[in-house]
Amino acid sequence: MARDDARAPVTGKTRLQAAWGSNTGDEVEDIGMAALPKTGEIFNQDYKPWTGTLNPRWMRNWAILRHHLFGVFRKGYRPWGMPTRIFLVIVFIASLTDAALTLLSGILGSPELHQLWGVNRNNLYGHNLGFFPRNILYYPIVTALLVGGVISEDRHHGTSALYFSRPISRFDYTAMKFISVALIQSLIILGSYILFYFSEIIAMGRGWAWIVDTFPIFVAGLIAGILLIFTYTSLGLAMSSISRGRFFPGIGLLAFLFGSKTIAAIISGLFERDILYLLSPYDCLAHVGQALVGTQLSYTQYSWTWSLVSLVLMNGAALYVLASRVSSMEVTRE
Repeated sequence: MARDDARAPVTGKTRLQAAWGSNTGDEVEDIGMAALPKTGEIFNQDYKPWTGTLNPRWMRNWAILRHHLFGVFRKGYRPWGMPTRIFLVIVFIASLTDAALTLLSGILGSPELHQLWGVNRNNLYGHNLGFFPRNILYYPIVTALLVGGVISEDRHHGTSALYFSRPISRFDYTAMKFISVALIQSLIILGSYILFYFSEIIAMGRGWAWIVDTFPIFVAGLIAGILLIFTYTSLGLAMSSISRGRFFPGIGLLAFLFGSKTIAAIISGLFERDILYLLSPYDCLAHVGQALVGTQLSYTQYSWTWSLVSLVLMNGAALYVLASRVSSMEVTRE
């Protein structure tokens, strides 16, 4: 038999036999098409509407806010990097140098040291808006680290699906992101500013008369600090909304702040024209802050109201870009 099979011609055909389990209906050898079901229903899936109660709007917004804010202090929330946390602590301690030196002058009883570091118009202005070291080493870099991936990572990783699949509006999403970044900056900038003011009261034993005289200046410096935080946050989040990574928003913010100031300073030195300072966020903030606090103006070729108008336009353009980009975010990864 093996010899005959070896001489058999190759036809390219074979016979396949399949072994099926018993009692499955495969004992029926011939089944017509009419016996097959017309629809291939695999399982019956019924959807039932959810009849529970949603959390209130403030609670949903608080969940977004605490996710970003508490991540600076503890685990289980937004994973801020350790270098970012260390830099925030360093900047906060460095921002308290005015308060520390004021306390030291009160302990030593040194009027010369108090004249340099005590509370006055120039020092209240310089604490929030001084160029060196605060607005060249501290506050812009803090903002750049904070806005790096606040919105861009949601766009890149598709985290927006977790937000917008819930009853969260895009306005609430943007507002909570904005407030989160602004609050972290406020803890450093405004927190150290308030401690500086009260360190004068404690160290020098100031009375109500001194508080009444200096409190309007303190409030004016507080408003200038709030304006700085709002401007830096709006510009940074606008750059974060058009990016998909952490690198570009921070570098773009620093390049815009320092580049615009550098170009304006070069033009002012060569041609004695200060008009380009209107394109520099820092110089506009400094001009408005000087007018609010009442210290000597560094910009004399135009009124401080022009700087205020420029700040309004900058913030308006940044908020428009931010709103338009967030409105275009999908609930899937882009």
